Amino acid sequence: MQNWQEKKRSSFRWKWALLFVILVVASAGAFRMYSLRGQANLPKAGQAASAPRAAAQAAAGGVKVLVLNYHKIDNTHHSLAVTPADFESQIKYLSDHGYNSISPDELYEGLAGTRELPENPVLITFDDGYKDNYTNAFPILKKYGFKATIFAITSFLGKYPHYFTWDQAREMEKYDISIQSHTVDHKSMTDLTDEQLREELVDSKKKAEEELGHSVDYVAYPTGTYNLHIAEMAKEAGYKAAFTIKYGNVDESSNIYALERVPVFHTVNTNRDFLERLKYIPIFAKFGWSKS
Repeated sequence: MQNWQEKKRSSFRWKWALLFVILVVASAGAFRMYSLRGQANLPKAGQAASAPRAAAQAAAGGVKVLVLNYHKIDNTHHSLAVTPADFESQIKYLSDHGYNSISPDELYEGLAGTRELPENPVLITFDDGYKDNYTNAFPILKKYGFKATIFAITSFLGKYPHYFTWDQAREMEKYDISIQSHTVDHKSMTDLTDEQLREELVDSKKKAEEELGHSVDYVAYPTGTYNLHIAEMAKEAGYKAAFTIKYGNVDESSNIYALERVPVFHTVNTNRDFLERLKYIPIFAKFGWSKS
């Protein structure tokens, strides 16, 4: 009787031991699957540290272009004013990490499939036409051989002291700094009548073309405000494309008259925030924060 009870207890222990082993193996497998799923959704350490690699991988699935948006490059304490030192650090980072600057025409043709874009393309843009774009940003861009685009408020150039002149605009264009339209007076376009909209879009285009001697084909909406009607009017005015301040990369699903840009601001740690914006664009896009 005692032997039978001992055998029963031994068998019972073995069953529990076997069950324990099965649970451990199953738990390990589940944890492994969960870990792999998490790794698939997050950038690997090497990818997170190398924005160009991530951009190159993304480009394999279609055109994807980073469009940066600056305003002022000076030492004033304002969110729109990136210091010259920080701006140079950012341009140097782009240069050191294999980014290649492009023009709006190159972006347009790349999206149309008529031009092969360079690896890790970046379009650097400025809004408004501040004089410091000429005095501070321009020398840095020349130093690193980077192209850029300035969307200028045409009635402000040569009229107000804090904006560059048309002579300075023509000088910058000799070094691949493209001057495009930011309308005549920088009015919020959603507040205007159709007649006023047409004047802002058409007159700024004509003025810039007269001063620069070439076609002006691109516009950035003041303060980024627009709607589909305004986008259609930009098309009717003769622009090939228009830029907003919607956050995200430009790709083949972008509306050509509502192209995304990544704004760069002065913050407590401007350069850290700049790098974070570059790295986390894919995450913002995944959750639908970049396109609307």
